[in-house]
Amino acid sequence: MTDPAKVRTCLWFEKNGEDAAAFYTGLLPNSFIESTFRPDASGPPLTIEFTLAGAPYMILNGGPHYKLNPAASIMVMTEDQNETDRLWNALIADGGEESMCGWLNDRWGVAWQIVPRVLLQLLQSENTNASMRARDAMLKMHKIDIAALEAAFNSN
Repeated sequence: MTDPAKVRTCLWFEKNGEDAAAFYTGLLPNSFIESTFRPDASGPPLTIEFTLAGAPYMILNGGPHYKLNPAASIMVMTEDQNETDRLWNALIADGGEESMCGWLNDRWGVAWQIVPRVLLQLLQSENTNASMRARDAMLKMHKIDIAALEAAFNSN
């Protein structure tokens, strides 16, 4: 086993954290479950440490005392529409909920931002008018549509 990460984001789940970690690590390359800690060998794990696309996380099955909310989210930069669609669809499946501007909540209540790289490039363009058109288009979207963003950016 490698040395544990010095800094690790902890997500507080009521239960089912092991299922979530297994699902998350199946979504992105360079993702894997590192360890689980079970105080009772026959019971559910208390903690699951995992790496998601190279970033260290931990899920704590801590019970109903705290609830996840969008004040903290996992942001994934996607390379193209296919990756955006694949992640979006997987994360809203089985009870997830769409939100605006690339945000969603998965079935466990974790907030995600699925953001194509091109969105940031368009929004940070020196062409302020084109950038604002792309921003205005994005503000009307749930899942980000790259072709629609580029069309708005390039329109006159």
